[in-house]
Amino acid sequence: MRTAFVWSGALIFAVSLASFVIVYGYLLRVPAPDTGQLVWPAVLINVALFTAFALHHSVMARTGAKTWLTRHVPADLERSVYVWVASLIFLAVCWLWQPLPGVAWSVDGPLRWLMYGVPLAGVVLTERSASIIGVWELAGVRQARHGAPVEFKVTGPFGLVRHPIYFGWVLLVFGLPDMTYSRLLFAVVSTAYLIAAIPLEEASLVEAFGEKYRAYQRQVRSRLLPGVW
Repeated sequence: MRTAFVWSGALIFAVSLASFVIVYGYLLRVPAPDTGQLVWPAVLINVALFTAFALHHSVMARTGAKTWLTRHVPADLERSVYVWVASLIFLAVCWLWQPLPGVAWSVDGPLRWLMYGVPLAGVVLTERSASIIGVWELAGVRQARHGAPVEFKVTGPFGLVRHPIYFGWVLLVFGLPDMTYSRLLFAVVSTAYLIAAIPLEEASLVEAFGEKYRAYQRQVRSRLLPGVW
């Protein structure tokens, strides 16, 4: 039963990522029809959806929340429970996202094909960074199977910025040559969340790894964008 719970959590995690690819890459590529109605209700619904995901993603990743959770579930299932809930909320974000009318930009000509390299670079950067952390760690499987603490690794893209998965996300969501307002809102809201969440996440990393992480902060100055922030 425990094994089924853990592996089904990993499956729903993969499904949520696939849903993002389908919704953002395909369904939101065409603007919604302009009916002349106010778009603010749709904007507010979208912001509320992502806020729900962001609150869970940030609050439940904190040490205090993890301690609370392990009072109610076995400690080796804590990550899997987190993955289950986060994945289900992200599925809701993807499939309930309200499309908006209008196009922010559409690039033609040779630059269009060059721009496709930006999200591709984001995918490669994310995949490389995730492989260093461990895909099974992110999916909640490693903790349930081994229970060992996560190692602190700063190889590869982690020498470029402290949060290369987030950097890859920014490249992915902003780099497309066809940017509808549906996509742009998703990109802006999700990136704003990353900017707000990084200081909280780093506080937890300092708590977990102490001087080792502080030394890493001094070594790699950029948090999200190389040479910018």
